[in-house]
Amino acid sequence: MTDGQAQETSAQEQDPIDVLAGVRLEILEQVGRVIVGQDRVIEDLLVGLFAKGHCLFIGVPGLGKTLLVQTVARAVALDFSRVQFTPDLMPSDITGTDILDSDPETGERCYRFVPGPIFTNVLLSDEINRAPPKTQSALLQAMQERQVTAGGGTYDLPDPFFVLATQNPIEQEGTYPLPEAQLDRFLLSVHVGYPEHDEEKQIVEETTSAYAPEVQPVVSAEQILRLQHAIREVPVADHVLDYAVRLARSSRPDDPLAPEFVRRWVAWGAGPRASQTLVLTAKTRALLYGRPVPSIEDVQAMARPALRHRIITSFAAEAEEITGDQVIESLLDAVPEP
Repeated sequence: MTDGQAQETSAQEQDPIDVLAGVRLEILEQVGRVIVGQDRVIEDLLVGLFAKGHCLFIGVPGLGKTLLVQTVARAVALDFSRVQFTPDLMPSDITGTDILDSDPETGERCYRFVPGPIFTNVLLSDEINRAPPKTQSALLQAMQERQVTAGGGTYDLPDPFFVLATQNPIEQEGTYPLPEAQLDRFLLSVHVGYPEHDEEKQIVEETTSAYAPEVQPVVSAEQILRLQHAIREVPVADHVLDYAVRLARSSRPDDPLAPEFVRRWVAWGAGPRASQTLVLTAKTRALLYGRPVPSIEDVQAMARPALRHRIITSFAAEAEEITGDQVIESLLDAVPEP
């Protein structure tokens, strides 16, 4: 057995809790060389990656969303592609298409599939709401099925496959907002905010100097796949499972568990996929912090990114300037812990 094979075997025998907690610290160290602050955003991104889900990032331009995704992709040794979504972007521009080709030896002509940029490990879909619905649907279908169908053929996407889509909350003219049914396909919705004063000062200092940090890969695609599988095997206590389900059900206005403010502020609540997301991301967060099983605290920590894009506020909420995040905050206060 070679040294490389021995190291690979040793890594497979390690406790996934220790491995994932160590990987988290190593990734944070590498990402911290380039990205200043945004700790919660990075945590949500890592949860999405190891939970095998896709993330939607919402933030104004210039906050480093693209740089963050590129940096994390380098730290986890994954292939990375970026697509700038525009109103004239066609589905084949991202999925690929068949072209007519000829054999140089026989001269025989045949169709050959040319893969699009979606055939990668990490795909950054920049400003996804600027593409027409047909293109959005093609991407979201590939995200769900992890396959692309073109010219009568079906092609599997690489594994792992992770989509990070961004949306600009301003300049909505000429955009095509994602329907709620499509938003639900994203595991998490992550809000990227402005940095603190000291963080912004450090950002300006580093980006206006000759500082050129290098990011080293700390985990391979094979290791990520093993950790994703290990997370699915993590047990969940019944009281944690029950709390996650009650939290999601309480967001539905017609549910007996719904508080009065939900009946007033919410038009449509989170569906069963929200309960699944709360439990899966709680498992992932627990292992990322070196704990063998998730707790109520993990469910609460993931409630905002897991629910904010799955709760549709009512006209009454809009009139009172109540946001989805405020509804979630009230839910966390209203739903009793076991």
